[in-house]
Amino acid sequence: MVYSEKMPNTSLQRSGTGDLRRLRQRMCEALRARGIVQESVLQAMRSVPRHLFVPQALQWQAYEDNSLPIGYGQTISRPYTVALMSQLLNVERGMRVLEIGTGSGYQAAVLSAMGCYVFSIERLREIYVKTQALLRRLGFESIHLQRGDGTLGFPQAAPFDRIIVTAGGPEIPEPLVSQLDDQGILLIPVGRRQRRQEIVRLTKIRGSLHEEHLGTTTFVNLVGSYGWENTAM
Repeated sequence: MVYSEKMPNTSLQRSGTGDLRRLRQRMCEALRARGIVQESVLQAMRSVPRHLFVPQALQWQAYEDNSLPIGYGQTISRPYTVALMSQLLNVERGMRVLEIGTGSGYQAAVLSAMGCYVFSIERLREIYVKTQALLRRLGFESIHLQRGDGTLGFPQAAPFDRIIVTAGGPEIPEPLVSQLDDQGILLIPVGRRQRRQEIVRLTKIRGSLHEEHLGTTTFVNLVGSYGWENTAM
């Protein structure tokens, strides 16, 4: 897939997209140095233009290892977090992946670039509409977006080979566990609200669940019926 990196802002156009590609390459080199060794993850992050997933005023910061605001109290995760979660998810081409928390769409785009069929659920209407338009413009045809309560999963399309939750919740939502296929993996940050969370990887093997704790991270709160609160959307 070829992504257009044409920038609407004239100052960015004068600087050229070559500089952005070099910054993206440098980002991936830094990720490798920090332990991201899965080549499919690095190749996807080399190919997906992260600067198009952030507000225009912040595009020259897109390849620094920082989270950035995308509006409505939400953020795009730092590149290392996206790379780490993608590596821990251990996906293979052709897998069906459910993402809870579409946000900017960048994580979904990376998984799509890795050859996955991605089903992604976003709670906030404004972000859902904006991200859906962006992903369509960039040609990500293997990503299916849905608006709703992500903690309930997507039973119509279940089971899934992989489920990734990109928001921190108090516990692992039971509906997501039930929608995980045999030999499937569920990856979710779990912990106290507005604090650092533990990355939990749950593997389903012949109906039994194997739980691993793989370090700490920080995500926005998981909101929904099986999250911190249940609010009107």
